Amino acid sequence: MLTLALPKGRLADESVELLIKKKWLSNRPDESSRELTFTDSLAKVKILLVKAQDVATYVEECAADAGIIGWDTLREGRYDLLSPVDLKIGKCRLSLAAGVDFDLKNYSRKIRVATKYPHLTKEFFFSKGLNCEIIKLYGSIELAPLCGLSDCIVDLVSTGATLKANGLEEKEVILESTARLVFNRNSIYQNRKEALQFVKDLSSK
Repeated sequence: MLTLALPKGRLADESVELLIKKKWLSNRPDESSRELTFTDSLAKVKILLVKAQDVATYVEECAADAGIIGWDTLREGRYDLLSPVDLKIGKCRLSLAAGVDFDLKNYSRKIRVATKYPHLTKEFFFSKGLNCEIIKLYGSIELAPLCGLSDCIVDLVSTGATLKANGLEEKEVILESTARLVFNRNSIYQNRKEALQFVKDLSSK
């Protein structure tokens, strides 16, 4: 049996649907339950429900054999994990967003950027030949420009509705992100048969 770390929320829901479709699960976890682990009658996979930012740590430290994680998180964290499959679910994008009047070309001074993606943000601004100051936030990123805390933000965007509701607009896409299946190196060799079958099944259309 493989142990699989899933991020709580929408991506977990999409992942469970995929696992049911590929016959690695027979039913969904009970949404009313407070349990953070789940195994069904198929006994093919044990699910660990963890915070999105913790999935890679569980896998990297061998507490889970595999995990499902956004490409944005994987790139930002620079984890030592094998990523054999793009699952084509959890689609979103990491974007630069700001007020209507914001224009990168108008900034000669250091640009203040609110984000929870400091590494990817610095890479983006460096590629533009621009200097930036990172303001690390963990939630409600859209508030930062409204309060004068930052000039702009770098955050995940799905529909853009939250940006629009807060008077912001998407200026540039930095990274397209989808969910990836990841393994730690020990597990993919120690559980080679199961791991390869898992990869094969989740890769098939």
